[in-house]
Amino acid sequence: MTGFIFLDKPEGITSFTAVNKTRRLLGIKKAGHTGTLDPMATGVLPIMLGGATRFSQYLPVHDKAYRAKILLGTVTDTLDTTGEVLETKEVNVTDDELRDAVMSFIGEIKQLPPMYSAVSKDGVRLYKLARQGIEIEREARDVTIHSIKIVSGLENNEFVIDVSCSAGTYIRSLAADIGEKLGCGAVISELRRTFANGIEIERTVTFEGIEKAVADGKIEELIAPCDEMLSAYPAVQVTEKQALYFSNGGALDLNRVKDKQSIGICRVKAPDGKLMGLGNIDREDNVLRVERILVY
Repeated sequence: MTGFIFLDKPEGITSFTAVNKTRRLLGIKKAGHTGTLDPMATGVLPIMLGGATRFSQYLPVHDKAYRAKILLGTVTDTLDTTGEVLETKEVNVTDDELRDAVMSFIGEIKQLPPMYSAVSKDGVRLYKLARQGIEIEREARDVTIHSIKIVSGLENNEFVIDVSCSAGTYIRSLAADIGEKLGCGAVISELRRTFANGIEIERTVTFEGIEKAVADGKIEELIAPCDEMLSAYPAVQVTEKQALYFSNGGALDLNRVKDKQSIGICRVKAPDGKLMGLGNIDREDNVLRVERILVY
């Protein structure tokens, strides 16, 4: 089984656990995810199946979207309600003050990755250091907040926002920055990813949905082909003989390849349209080299 399945990850489990459960439900040996979600977070988690796992580094970077519930007046070590409370403050915020603070973060901003994150420092994940009580200096990163919509205003010191942002944006850090701007602190109390890798939440499936599809013999209807997820790369169709040579790792003479792009990564397709893998056009040597072979 090769391709992608788009899981609606439930709350309370890691992305690693979610992948392992999906793998067991499908009865396959290899699977991996394309972007980590915190245990408390739910929503879009694309999972690579079988031969698709070899293409994780080639998936185009996409913007992401989240729905977040934010609690004012609390500061924790994890920047969400699962962490240890470090400080509580009184909340005296008007609707106008809230709106102004939230909207001030739209655009290109600097953001400090939280200690409880998968960012690596000298080869060690920050969350591993954080669990040891170690906090190190981090460099602020450039991220872009494309839009923020306040879905519901303050009620019991909580409000809900929809955020569209660049990849690499930490919504927990955004919540903390909003709280700091308001002078009362803030943490994430609920987080749902609604868009990732070009996939809307409506295309996701739950564990229960996967189980049912397997039982009904309809699991293939839930599997997206690698060709779809790699569609940002231009396609080059080759002859049957060239397809066989390519699948065995051989570079193709560009003079004999039709419908080729100028340079760089491309999808290589057999005469019947079947994706063979990714190639790399090298104009200097005038060849189409093998980048990755897709094993079905």
